[in-house]
Amino acid sequence: MKPLLGGKGANLHEMTRIGLPVPPGFTATTEVCSYFYAHDRAYPPELEAEVAMALAKVEKSVCKKFGDKDRPLLVSVRSGARDSMPGMMDTILNLGMNDEVVEIVAKKTNNARFAFDLRRCCNGRPEATRRRP
Repeated sequence: MKPLLGGKGANLHEMTRIGLPVPPGFTATTEVCSYFYAHDRAYPPELEAEVAMALAKVEKSVCKKFGDKDRPLLVSVRSGARDSMPGMMDTILNLGMNDEVVEIVAKKTNNARFAFDLRRCCNGRPEATRRRP
């Protein structure tokens, strides 16, 4: 599956297939990247709807919603490729975190420091969101 899903996606698929506990998620195929570069850096027209459907499944599985005020879903975005490529290691952590959500997380966890640490991981310190060698 590595040619289609990239290294990380294929490994997550395999772990799921053999029954290991893997957080819910979805993988955009390597075909999206190929399309992007073959079409002047434009995404396939159906991609937005497909991502929305996949995200809705994740939201349902964890009873949270991306952008929700009461039960916000935070996600991580990880890049991968079928072959090792420079620049493909960037990771976005806690996508969905903002000033409003940090207050919600602080209140729900009764731990403001934890909430602000999550916020710092996604804003203002890009080096903290990149994979280290």
